[in-house]
Amino acid sequence: VQLQASGGGLVQTGESLRLSCAASGRARSGYSMAWFRQAPGREREFVAAIKWSASDTIYGDSVKGRVTISRDSATSTVYLQMNSLKPEDTAVYYCAAAPWSLRWFTGLVRFWGQGTLVTVSS
Repeated sequence: VQLQASGGGLVQTGESLRLSCAASGRARSGYSMAWFRQAPGREREFVAAIKWSASDTIYGDSVKGRVTISRDSATSTVYLQMNSLKPEDTAVYYCAAAPWSLRWFTGLVRFWGQGTLVTVSS
């Protein structure tokens, strides 16, 4: 399984950004897709997850209402639309593949992408 994340960059407070994660290999076989993030000096944190086979989504409390996860099954790509960005959203964002769960944490993840850096300036 290979996960290729992209779309990170430098934005200002209040702006939006869309991240992409291209999945290949067995990423769609029994796995759902998720985004995590890790800020400097902090633990990796769950952001959002989505099933390939249905529209089920789940979001972390810190981003709920400001981000939307979606997927394009035809291209095996997962997106994370982030709006109203804040400086505290600054982190490396990782896409991940894992079995679906109602409670997400790093131990569930079977495959990680390489991460893409999002920096939000104040």
